[in-house]
Amino acid sequence: MKCELNAKLVRELALPPGKTDEVFWDTKQPGLGLRVRIRNGRETRTWIAQRKRHGRAFKNTLGKAAEIGIDVARRAARDVLSRVDLGHDPAAERRAAAAREQRTMAALVTEYLEDKKQKVRPHTLGEVTRYLTAPKYFGPLHRVPVHEIDRARVASCVRTIVRECGAPTAREARGTLSAFFAWAMGEGLAEANPVIGTNTPEMKPRDRVLSDAELAAIWRACKDDDYGRIIRLLILLGARRQEVGGMRFSEFDDPEHPTKWTLPSERSKNARKHVLPLVPAAIDIIGSVPRVVGREFLFGLGARGFANWGEGKKALDERSGVRGWTVHDLRRSVATKMCEDCKVLPHLVEQILNHQSGHKAGVAGTYNLAVYAAQVREALLMWEAHVLGLVEGKRKIVPLKTA
Repeated sequence: MKCELNAKLVRELALPPGKTDEVFWDTKQPGLGLRVRIRNGRETRTWIAQRKRHGRAFKNTLGKAAEIGIDVARRAARDVLSRVDLGHDPAAERRAAAAREQRTMAALVTEYLEDKKQKVRPHTLGEVTRYLTAPKYFGPLHRVPVHEIDRARVASCVRTIVRECGAPTAREARGTLSAFFAWAMGEGLAEANPVIGTNTPEMKPRDRVLSDAELAAIWRACKDDDYGRIIRLLILLGARRQEVGGMRFSEFDDPEHPTKWTLPSERSKNARKHVLPLVPAAIDIIGSVPRVVGREFLFGLGARGFANWGEGKKALDERSGVRGWTVHDLRRSVATKMCEDCKVLPHLVEQILNHQSGHKAGVAGTYNLAVYAAQVREALLMWEAHVLGLVEGKRKIVPLKTA
């Protein structure tokens, strides 16, 4: 039905008898129609714009007649129909825009983590999940559509993380977010990586080496609990905290009387299996751990071993009086003091730390597969004697000979 629409007709036009849906086309602006429809006993009046192009009808809803006057509706129809004439599909573009609005960071992170689950180790997946989902990192971005996340928003979050969690954590979080956006671009879900161009938090490499007195004070302050046992094992073995915190009884050659600890490749940072002989002091510590029926982990109560690092460290600092150190500083201190105080050769220290650098870097590591088992055991025994000597107030180093 066609007529020259005006404000009065827009209000008063009635449906033909027996009909519940009819479009009244405006003769002044071709393609503009007033759709009158009755649904569930309620009448609605809506402006639509429609054009046929190449045999296909393009229809676009402009809005409610009660809110948009006839003059505004005609101008809107001209704009929409001009776009159709130029080859656009306004309705499809509107649906695509609505879909983009639903494509928030939180929604895409869920897909990203599902994809990563098959490609990375559980520990790495846990770290990625924490940085991308915990509110204290990128919480302000979680509900924002990814196409609206820009460098300014990312930089603001990174500055907040630096202030509240420190530069090292901010660097890790920023790198994780950048990897997420790189994946989203590859999947066609984002057009750009807004992390690129933001400032990387400056971080001075740590060089803290604990003194003999500090090491002894920390050892003495350790309680006979999970955290205390872990710290003492870290001092004796030079391992990483997650490696010892996640120890399993199955990783020992004999769970009842262990003499060797095998760190499996899936728990090792460089994805290489690592075998360490256990010195008597370490064996005593492991033997003091209460066995819990059905639990494979030595320490902690969670599904990944020990996790209460912050609270345990704070209490240990109070008891020992040693300040300004991190648990990872123990590993650096062990390596440094083995070389300086015990005269252990650097390649043996690297072997103890499970480093694939130094004398095994590059092609050398392809050919030199030696694990120096006897020399490593002798070095660890020398280090154990040194540590226990410090704890007991003795400083003399007695080199041991390999039997």
